[in-house]
Parts: sequence; structure tokens; C-alpha cells
Amino acid sequence: MSAAPPAGPRLRIGVAQVDTRLGDLASNTRNVQEAVAALAPGAPDLVVLPELVVPGYPPRDLLCDPAFVAATLQAQQELAARLAGGPPVLLGGIWPGAPTPRHPGLHNAALLLHQGRCTLAHAKRLLPAYDVFHEPRWFLPGPPSPALSLGGPLLGVLVCEDLWQEGYPLRPVDEARAAGADLLVALNASPYRRGVLDRRLAVARAAGLPLVYVNAVGAHDELIFDGASFAMDTAGQVTAWLPRFREGVDVWEVGAGPAAPSEAAAPPRGLPALWQALVAGIQGFAWKNGLRQAVVGLSGGIDSALVATLAVAALGPRAVTCVALPGPFTDPRSTQAAREQATTLGCGFEELPITALHQASLATLAPVLGPPGPGDTTPENLQARLRALLLMALVNRRGGMLLNTSNQTELALGYTTLYGDMAGALSPIGDLPKPTVQALATWASAHIAPIPAFVLSRPPSAELKPDQVDPFDYARVGPAVQGELRRAAGLPDEGPALEPGLARMMRQAEHKRWQAPIVLKVGEAAFGTGRLVPVTRR
Repeated sequence: MSAAPPAGPRLRIGVAQVDTRLGDLASNTRNVQEAVAALAPGAPDLVVLPELVVPGYPPRDLLCDPAFVAATLQAQQELAARLAGGPPVLLGGIWPGAPTPRHPGLHNAALLLHQGRCTLAHAKRLLPAYDVFHEPRWFLPGPPSPALSLGGPLLGVLVCEDLWQEGYPLRPVDEARAAGADLLVALNASPYRRGVLDRRLAVARAAGLPLVYVNAVGAHDELIFDGASFAMDTAGQVTAWLPRFREGVDVWEVGAGPAAPSEAAAPPRGLPALWQALVAGIQGFAWKNGLRQAVVGLSGGIDSALVATLAVAALGPRAVTCVALPGPFTDPRSTQAAREQATTLGCGFEELPITALHQASLATLAPVLGPPGPGDTTPENLQARLRALLLMALVNRRGGMLLNTSNQTELALGYTTLYGDMAGALSPIGDLPKPTVQALATWASAHIAPIPAFVLSRPPSAELKPDQVDPFDYARVGPAVQGELRRAAGLPDEGPALEPGLARMMRQAEHKRWQAPIVLKVGEAAFGTGRLVPVTRR
């Protein structure tokens, strides 16, 4: 990038956002070496990589294994030796802290690798203990750190939460300023959430110093890391970007004084960013778990249509098989729409009717259960579970994984069948309210691959009994569910209140969500590891 004439000391900082694999020390350190080598032609004075890049983030209870901790510490030292001939490298790893009973006693650390040595540059001061973050379980807060001198502007080093000072009496940014820092360098593993990029920029501007923000990229289980690393000058102007949702490296000249605005395009936001996040989440889960194929039950409804489109975008058409499973109450147009969409996507397609299986199951159960009475959902649930039976048989024979197609509103209200349409290894849209599913599917149909008009316009229906239509006003209930999740997580109250009957349904469905697939997290409050609500309670 071009820059204005320097005003004050400046550094050429190489920034690398790299994808990691949890616990794969050999692969992660190799990625670091390759990134440093790729930056070498730009002659950086310093190379910066994300938080916990050596073990991967979040390592969670891997850090309770002394053998893994020892291997990580050794890998960090060996990496420093291999990088001895290059520029100083600042990256995220672990560092021993004070001995602590029944606790790993570690620091989440920014490490300086220079002249063959690995030393502690900064131990994370603020350890998040909210949502999906439980860092005090493994880490100890670090002490104040002196500014880092590398022959240019003094660097104040921060690790992720240290930059987010809202609500904390301890303010690491102020400590860095008091230590004489001219420039802040923040190492991050900040997951994607809708709207998070603008919040990061606001927090960076509030720091009041020039700043380099390097973020992790890739996906681990439910968490999606979006990269979008950036540099910002004293005036709060973004002067450089790395791409969002993919790896990238670049060398930026940063320091005191103004700089030229970024020549790179601003990262995507809104529905395009949400789309890229979900694609990255599917890719990360599949590739890092060695899953080369995906099966999607394609019903002719909008949820499964969106999941199928996401799956093909993430894995390629040859890796995806869509399966229509018409039952006794399936509209023939649903199966035709599923076939049409699979043809458009270029993926595999199978049609496996379940009517005969359903009749046989009812006949087998009749001597025990007798005929169904009013309100008995057993025949409906049987259909959902028979579909899961066939879908999992395909996965068993062909390998790969079953992608779940439930949305957040269904999961919240329990409008889904355990061991039926809740089956799957991964839930790509389980954090999307139904209105968001509709909006994203409409966007994807226009920009990615067409979805049949019948699917986009039909009333939502499980098609498990005659003339069935979902019994919710999703435009009202979807935001209300999100509001309930936000309130339960202590976030600012948004959305209408959930009416008592639906709130009761949400509470009664907690046991289902404990058995749900991994849900890709794209909101601030989601079902999954960030919601630790007991099943058995008053």
C-alpha cells in the first residue's frame, strides 16, 4: 500500500492471519514458518500472528493434559530456533505461570521469537468468562508488561480481550500508554458474530493509538474466525486490511502520525458476510475432521434448500448428495423442487420414499400402542425418524457426515424430532432465526445458485400430516426467540418478549438441545457451549 510521508518513528510490520488445527503442533508451526517466508520479500521489521496460533484456539481442556502442554512449550522453542535467521516474530502461544492446584496454571501469551529464543512479551491480562469463553478455567491473568522495543516506535502488546475494556476496572490499553507505547499490536482469536467487525473498529478507535489488529481465520467446531485483520492510524482511519474468511499476509508500514487510507476493499458485511461465515464453518468442520462427503435431506422446504446450497459452496458438488424422502403426506411438488435444485447445484441426488416403511412401522407398533388418539404425534415422529434412519445409512455406507437442517426458531421451541430431523453431525443454520433463513436463501438464490420459486414462496410445513402448516408466525416469533437468548446471556435487550406459552415450549425443549448437533455460531447468543442451562430445574 502507498503511505503518506512518515511523521515520527514507523515500523514495517508483516501481518499473517493463518488457519490452524487444534492440537496439531506440527501443522501449526509449519504454517507460521510458511507465513514468515511469504512475508520475507517485504522486509518486515516484525511479523505478527494471531492469539494461540501454536496450539490453535480455543484449545480448551487440551491444556489440562500435561503432555500436550509440554509438547506445546517445546514446539514454541523449536519454532524460535527455526526462525532464528529472520525478523522478530510476535505470536500467540502458552507460557507457564504460577503453580496452581487443580488448574493448568498457564498464561495465554504473546511470545517474541527472536535470534533463536522464545521469550514472553505479554501475558493476557483480561480473561473472558462469558458466552463461549471460559479462559479462567485454563489461564491465569498476567502482570503489567513493559513496552516492547525493536528499534522503532515502542509497542504496547495486547491479547484479544485486553483491547476490549468495556466494563473492566483494569484497563490494559491505559497500562500500555503509561508504559510509553507509541503503537499497539493486538493478537486476536475473535470469532465471527453478526456485526462484530464494526464493534472491533469502534474498540480500536477508542484506544487512541495507532494499532495493528491481527485476527485468526478458519473454523473450529462451532466457532468461525473471520480474519479481517487491519491497521489503524491515530485518527481512527483504517489504513490496511487483510481479507475476511480466508488466509492472507501483507506488510504494512505503521507508526505515529497519519497514513494513507487503505487501498484494499472493505471486508463484506451483512448477508454476504453471513454466507461466507457459514461456508467457512462447514469447510473447517469437514476438512479438519477428515470428512470428504456430506449428505443433506432435501425436503423441498427453504431450510434444507439453504443448507444444500451452503454445502455445495463449501465442499463442491461432487462431495454432496441430496436426498428426497417423500412420505404419505408429501406434496409431489416438494420432491420435484428438490430434484430441480440438486440438478441446478450439480450435486448427487437420491429419492428414497418412506411410505412403505412408515406403514410397516405402524403395523408393527399397533399391537403394543393401538390406534393413535387425538393429538398423538407418534405417526409424525416416526416419519422424521425413518428419514434419519435412511440418511444415516447412506452416511454409514459412503462416509462423510449428515448436515442437519433445523433453524434456530425450531430448536428454540422444540419444533423438531429427537433422533429424526435433529440428526446430523453439524447444524449450519441452527443459529439462524427463520426470518434470517428466508432472507439468506433469497439472497443466495439471486447471487449463488437459483432455488426453485416454489421453495422460496411456500408456507413452511413439515408435511407429516394432511394440510400441515407450521403453527408459528415466524416474523414475530424468530426475533422474540433471539431476544430471549440475548436476555438470558445478559446482553442488551432486543426484540419482543416471548409469549408465555412459547416460553414454556422453549424451556421444555432444553433436553433436545443438549442432544443437538454442533451449531455454527454466528450470533452473540446462540445454543451451544455458550448456553449452559440445566435440563432438570424448577
